[in-house]
Amino acid sequence: MPFNIPNLITWLRILLIPVFVTVFYLSDNTLSPHFKNLFATAVFLLAAITDWLDGFLARKLDQYSAFGEFLDPVADKLMVAAALIVLVKLGRADAIIAFIIIGREITISALREWMAKLGESRSIAVSMVGKVKTSFQMIAILLLLYHERLLGIDCQMIGSWLLYFAALLTLWSMGYYLMLASPGLKKHL
Repeated sequence: MPFNIPNLITWLRILLIPVFVTVFYLSDNTLSPHFKNLFATAVFLLAAITDWLDGFLARKLDQYSAFGEFLDPVADKLMVAAALIVLVKLGRADAIIAFIIIGREITISALREWMAKLGESRSIAVSMVGKVKTSFQMIAILLLLYHERLLGIDCQMIGSWLLYFAALLTLWSMGYYLMLASPGLKKHL
C-alpha cells in the first residue's frame, strides 16, 4: 500500500465516518440537536472536499496508485452509505431511496469488478450522468444533515426533493452502465 498524499487524504475520509456517525449517538445534553446537525454537516462537507482533493492531488503530483484507485471509490461509498443510514434512522430520508442509492453503488461496484476481471473495465468508465448524480446526492445529503432552515430555505424539503432526483439519476446511471457493459458481458457468457 503506497503512502502518498492522495491516499492519506482518502484514509482521512474513511476515518471521518465513525466521527460523523458518533455525533448522532451523543446525548442532547452533550451536544444539542442544532450542533449535532451543524457538526455532522461540516464533517460530511469535509469528506466531500477530501474526495475532490485527493483526485486533484493525485493528478497534480502524479501520485497515482492502483491502491488509491481502489480505495477512493470505497471511501466515497462508505461515507454516502453511512450518511443515508443515519438519515433514515433520523427520519429525514426514506428507506427505499437509501436502498436504491446504496443498492446501485453495490451493483455497479460489483459490475466494475467483474468487467475488470474480464478485461473490459474501460467499457464502464465513469460517465457524466454518474457525476451529476453524485453532485445532487452530495448536496441533498448536506441539506438533510443540516435539517434546519438556512437563510429562509427549508433544507429538509429541498434536500428531500434533491435526494429523490438523485435516486432517479441513480437508476438512470445504473441502466446506462449496464447497457455499456452488456456487449462485454455477452462475449463472456
